[in-house]
Parts: sequence; structure tokens; C-alpha cells
Amino acid sequence: MPKRLIQQRRGKGSLRFKSPGHRFKGATSLRKMDEIERKSVIKGIVKDIYNDPAKTAPMLLVEYENKEILCYPAPEGIRVGDNIESGLNASNKKGNILPLSKILDGSNIYCIENRHGSGPKFVRSGGNFAKVIAHEEKGVVVQMPSKKNMVLSGNCRAIIGRISGAGRTEKPFVKGGIKKKARNAKGKKHEVVKGTGMNAVNHPHGGGGTRNRKNYSVSRNAPPGAKVGSIAPKRTGIRRGSKK
Repeated sequence: MPKRLIQQRRGKGSLRFKSPGHRFKGATSLRKMDEIERKSVIKGIVKDIYNDPAKTAPMLLVEYENKEILCYPAPEGIRVGDNIESGLNASNKKGNILPLSKILDGSNIYCIENRHGSGPKFVRSGGNFAKVIAHEEKGVVVQMPSKKNMVLSGNCRAIIGRISGAGRTEKPFVKGGIKKKARNAKGKKHEVVKGTGMNAVNHPHGGGGTRNRKNYSVSRNAPPGAKVGSIAPKRTGIRRGSKK
């Protein structure tokens, strides 16, 4: 009998493929917009900088004046005991949270909202940062790490600075075993074998004496385990000749 495909086994939700969330310490979040932030500013203090196995950057533990405690990625250069601000009248200083309309052009930012009050959605991994390019009538132009420019509402909030942990990609893994352990720590499978390298019993693309790909189409409405290869293509096979 054929074996289940890897995506079918992942979808089942067995322990092998579940993320080890019991070791994760908290989600990245910003304060909910309230009357204090809309009118003035609320201050907080950095209580701790800690490591979270689920994140790629050191995390800040911030306690605000109203005893609210939140965590989000730490910017470069911040220390335990530093004061931060969140609100409309917050100063343009690293670690502070402001609406995009109040952030100066050329500032580095991260943890950007995609709409007012949505929470941090863009630029959250270690070493990353976006840049405020210009303020226009239709919104604020932000250059993402991919160099793509996005126009966001001026009410969307962001954190000023650059996320720490920029050198994490510079150190090579060197050996496959180290890479495997690093990915398993986040519940990710490391050894991914392509379908054409498998036997026919393991994958629809498997078998055959050559590495040719199977030129057959799969319905767009097929179940997740069967959606491999050419999904609802207009045509398959080698295109011969040329159109005139």
C-alpha cells in the first residue's frame, strides 16, 4: 500500500510535528490603544532582557506605570532599567512606541502594525529593521527589509530602533546535526527530501529511472495530501515550437 505523504502526516497533528509551545515564554505584543496613549504618553521600565526559544532575537520584559507587563523584541543598545514611552507624545528614542505619523523621516523602525490596533505584524525577526521614507497625504511610506515600499496609515504604530541579534545569520552551522537540533527546537522538520528522489510508494513524484517530473495536473479542490506538483495548471509538458 502507498504511504502517507509528509504533508498528510503533518496535518494529522501528531507530537512529532507539533511546536514545543510549553517552552515558549510569551507572544510579541504592544499595548492596546487607550485614552492615555491617544492623548499623551505612558511610561514603562525595562525589567529584563531574556531569551525565548521561539524567537530569533532577545526579548524585552517591560512593566508600565499601570503595572501592565508586555514583551517584544529588544532594540540594539537598550539595557535593563532604561525608561521607554508609548503614546502620541512619546519622544523619538529607541524602544519607544509611536504612531507612524509622529516618527521622523529616516528613522529605523520594527514591529509595525498593518492597521490601527492590529498589533505587531511586520519586521519582527532578529537584526531586521524598516525605514520611514516619507509622510504623504495618503499615508506614511515605509521601506521594508526587502526594499519594497509600503504605504501604511499614519495611525499604525511601530517601535523605533533596530532589532538586536543581527549577527545570528553570520555564524555557519557547519554540520547537519547542529542544523537539525536548531530546527527541532522550534518544531520544524529538517531533512526534507524532494518527491522525485523517493520511491513510487512514498510520493506521487517518486519512482522511475530518471529525475523527470510527472506531467499531470491536480485539482485545486484536492485534499491537502494530494496537492503536490502541478496544481490546476493551464497546461503541462514541454512546450514545443514557437508562437507566431
